[in-house]
Amino acid sequence: MQAVWKVGKGFAGDIANAVEEPRPAYRTVLTEIRILEQKGFVGHKEFNGNNQYYPLVSKADYSGRMLGSLMKNYFNASYTSLVSFFLDGGEVTNEELEALSRIIEEKRLTQNDGKEGKQ
Repeated sequence: MQAVWKVGKGFAGDIANAVEEPRPAYRTVLTEIRILEQKGFVGHKEFNGNNQYYPLVSKADYSGRMLGSLMKNYFNASYTSLVSFFLDGGEVTNEELEALSRIIEEKRLTQNDGKEGKQ
């Protein structure tokens, strides 16, 4: 999908050239495009027998779907499990932990504001 977004609208060769090194074989890229099309992420228009492909979903929508699938399938739909996995699995700097703490606190305040208005 990264290459499709990078190209915007383009033929399979354009998308294949936009894939970062090491590039897979052209046929592999074509197969991936067809899979993305079957899943509803990519569309195409035909021009003289050649398909011009284009994204049907934004990067944000696609990322949300992929993260949702990852959470459901590997972390039992638990944000706690997801975050714990990444915190336990690598080097997290104090600055990153502080940033995460701020994000969590901002989310907590936003949710509390919403609850107060509904009471």
